[in-house]
Formats: sequence, C-alpha cells, structure tokens
Amino acid sequence: MIVGAGNFRYRVVEGWGQGAEGRAFGGVIPSVAVDSQDRVYLARRTPPAILVYDRQGRFLNEWGADILHSPHSVWISPQDQVYIADMDDHTVRLFTPAGQLLKTWGTEGQAGEPGLPFNKPTWAVVSPAGELFVSDGYGQYHVHRFAADGSLLRSWGEQGPGPGQFGLPHGIRIDPRGRVLLVDREPNHRIQLFDVEGQFLGEWGGLSGPNDAFIDQEGNVFVAEGGHRISVLNLEGKLLARWGERGDAPGQFASSPHGIWADSRGDLYVTEVPQLADRVQKFERI
Repeated sequence: MIVGAGNFRYRVVEGWGQGAEGRAFGGVIPSVAVDSQDRVYLARRTPPAILVYDRQGRFLNEWGADILHSPHSVWISPQDQVYIADMDDHTVRLFTPAGQLLKTWGTEGQAGEPGLPFNKPTWAVVSPAGELFVSDGYGQYHVHRFAADGSLLRSWGEQGPGPGQFGLPHGIRIDPRGRVLLVDREPNHRIQLFDVEGQFLGEWGGLSGPNDAFIDQEGNVFVAEGGHRISVLNLEGKLLARWGERGDAPGQFASSPHGIWADSRGDLYVTEVPQLADRVQKFERI
C-alpha cells in the first residue's frame, strides 16, 4: 500500500516489530524515537518501559522496568542521549542508550506547585545550546526552560485559546531556526511558535488534535494528529502532504497517531494511543 503525496510518498511496511521471545508489544506505546545508529526506541506505559529495535523491526533490548512508571514520551538528542517524560511520576529523566540513569528533573511521585515543574509532563527536548524544554502537560498549562546545568530559567503559559495560552501543551520541538514549537492539542488544535524566552511568534492551525511533531534535517515538520492522519508542513506552516484515515488496515489508524519519528533514510515510525491494534506502523519512503 502506498500513502502520501508529492515528495512525501511511502510504502506501508506490514507487521513491523516483534517483541522479546516473539511476543507482541504488549501495551500502549505512546512515543517513538530513533538514535544515530537507526535503533528505534519505543516508550511503553507498562514495564519494561523502553523497548529497542533495529530498523528492520528485530528486537534488541528492553530497560526501565525498575525506575520508569508511565512514560508519555521519548526523545533522543543528536548525541544519543535519551530523555523520558514520565507523566505519572512527574519527572523528566536522562538515560544512556543502554538505560543507565544519568539525571532527573522533578521530584519522583510528587506533582509540582502550580506554575512550577512538573504536573504530568508530556514531552522533553533539548536545544542546540543544551537547554531543556518541557511541555507540562496534563496537570497544568506551561512550558519550562532549564539551563544546561539543570537550573530553571523560565516558565510560561496559562489555560486558554489565545496567543501563548494552551488547551493541552502536549508536544514540543526546537526547529532549525531556534523557535520553540509547542503542540497545543485540543481544544485549540494548533502548533504555537515561541522564541526561547517565551515570546509568542505565531501559530499554525488547520490541525486535528495534534499530538507530536518531528522535524527532519530538511526542515519538514511531520505532525501526528489525533484525527487519524499525518500532516507534513514546511517551516512556514504550509501544508505539503497529508494522509490517513480511520481503520484497522495497514496504513490506516485505528486509534490516535500519538508519536512520530523518522530514521536516517527518511522512513517514518508512528505509534497510536490507545493502541487497539498492538502495533507500531512503519512507512518506508519511496
């Protein structure tokens, strides 16, 4: 099956990924990330929380059973540092690719005070300057910016539909221009753009429950939308391609596309929540 349009056409890879000892994924997979070696990391809401595969879908490793509670997202830096936003634990944690814990932000099991980190954080990313940005999240309506030494520099946001306000700050990315892209899910259905100081720069609308965004090296923005589709935008917010529909067949989305990432060849990996079909879909770029 072929999906997509224009320069963004993909062949659906059926049945990608098998768990350890031949088992299925065995739980909700909210997020996916790929490291510099094209190893694919899946965040799972049941232990062990991190599953690792090669790009062909062969199982490599699993870790996190003893420390991660309910990961909402996984993000990997160009240096292969693995950042996990653990929603129910109110923490963001940094690991090596093998699962060694290096650092923790937040207090384990304890929600932050209103306006302070964290209350059910959703996503964490690092800028080229080494600063950590966290969307926070299900318990409040904030973005937090941390210095490279871990100190809190700034927080911004509040509930609402206006510029700089959030309905649900669900995902976050730093684009090649140094802008903070905040994936503002329902009821706002948009991506908001900020500078690193939290100054509002603009927004991209026309989205349907956006959950996550991935930006490739060419500046293409791939958006996983709860409305059973994937959209591709440029850095001006112009729609370049869109595909997807509700269904159980390969290439369709039975649930809400929740996590998205591309490997070095431009192949996409998409996770769904809730994971009705117990699958992670791979789309091989043509």
